Amino acid sequence: MLEIRQQYTFFGVLLYVASTIFVLYLAMNEPETEVWNGLFWMIQLFICVNAVAKSFLAEGRGRMLYFYTIAGARDFILAKLLFNAVLMAVMSLANWLLFSTLLGNPVIHWLPFLGINLLGGLSLSLVFTFLSAIAARAQQNAAMMAIMGFPVIIPQLMLLIRISSIVFSDVIQAGLTGAVLLLAGLDLLVVALAVVLFPFLWKD
Repeated sequence: MLEIRQQYTFFGVLLYVASTIFVLYLAMNEPETEVWNGLFWMIQLFICVNAVAKSFLAEGRGRMLYFYTIAGARDFILAKLLFNAVLMAVMSLANWLLFSTLLGNPVIHWLPFLGINLLGGLSLSLVFTFLSAIAARAQQNAAMMAIMGFPVIIPQLMLLIRISSIVFSDVIQAGLTGAVLLLAGLDLLVVALAVVLFPFLWKD
């Protein structure tokens, strides 16, 4: 409920996304398929950094102490992961809508790309929520997010670009299922790490 009340954050990120895509539209109108795909996931990454990565960084010490008195560590981290996943799903759909409106929509297989888009948003939100929790406890917020986040997220981002490029061809190529399962496995690993490691941060 506290997150939902801070609507200025949601609309601020939405304005950021719209203005960024509009600048891309002015610069290149309708880019080629490969460029469209790469730009789409780069914008997804920056959406996640602005919307999700600040999940813990924006929490004051007083509010964290309040949360400590009313919730357990695993309940708290799972609630954060779930809320940020839903938020990122909404932002992912908004990003695709704006991209399709301003930069064209070269996607041939809409349904698979919709699933990949939502799964990719989920993956990015899980990683940055967990990293945000670590960075918030380290008292070096911006620096820690940059140091830990991008080396971890680059392989995942490359995997997402590779998976999504498959749905731009007339025939869905082999290997899509295996890559999606690999991405889902990485998501489960992040959730497991968060559940196991966050209680130690919680006690601190």
